[in-house]
Amino acid sequence: MQGNLEFSFSDLKCKLVINVADGKILGNIIDVIFFPQTGKILGFVVPGAKRSFFSKCENIFIPYSCVCKIGLDVILVELFVDTNPCPCPTKNKKLNNMINILDDKK
Repeated sequence: MQGNLEFSFSDLKCKLVINVADGKILGNIIDVIFFPQTGKILGFVVPGAKRSFFSKCENIFIPYSCVCKIGLDVILVELFVDTNPCPCPTKNKKLNNMINILDDKK
């Protein structure tokens, strides 16, 4: 990403997230995941698609490395794999491994 802009969570949650790989609208950011020791943002969480009326909507974790551009109205991300829903980003094994690696480097 270019530029050194600052955004609050209030600013981010109002922006629409769009996947440039397939053109799908992923929705608005509902959570930001960060590494508490450094304050580094690991990624964003957007609501996943509801599969049926009775099913629970599973959230999608978007790693910060997949963010292409944060604009005035939208956030463009590039996700080539099928958006992997995970009910809780902190239960995601890949994310936990990333956190453990960062923690070990301290």
